[in-house]
Amino acid sequence: MSIKLAILGILSWKPSTGYDLKKIIEDSSAMYWSGNNNQIYKTLVQLLGEELVTNEVQHQESSPSKKIYTITEKGRAELKSWVLSPPELPEIKKGFLTQLAWADQLNPTELEELLSGYEQEIILQISLEQEKMRRGLFSPNRTSRESYLWKMIDKNIIASYEQELQWVQQLRQGLAEKDIEREQSEE
Repeated sequence: MSIKLAILGILSWKPSTGYDLKKIIEDSSAMYWSGNNNQIYKTLVQLLGEELVTNEVQHQESSPSKKIYTITEKGRAELKSWVLSPPELPEIKKGFLTQLAWADQLNPTELEELLSGYEQEIILQISLEQEKMRRGLFSPNRTSRESYLWKMIDKNIIASYEQELQWVQQLRQGLAEKDIEREQSEE
């Protein structure tokens, strides 16, 4: 995900501070991004230079001043151009698959513990995503169509985790069958 485009998207929803942007991106499942927090502020400076956003300093009595960023019409045009561009295929980068590729060196108990732990993490993630969806924290909800789109994004994320859960359960069952076959052949 391009942090620049995520920021423009959020600002098209509501003016925000750098801290607000960081928090929304961190808490959103749809806007996965692995960069550091300083990159958000560097990107805001870049967006200002490109006249895609403006900012206003808001003075506060009991705390430091804060900058509130707003998207410009030029920024909206940039965002729309990106939204109209051909979508990228999903990236499948699962560190667990690399880990699993070398898991034959584990004994059956160790492998079962690894898979059981992974399964429990997926179940937890499904619960967290369902709770986020229930609360509707990251949906701008400006129109019924927009609400529907965000709901379907949430459902896509949950379905991905549910598919992963089914896959790991199938894997565990298949490995149990292989262990039984191995034991029978050793007898």
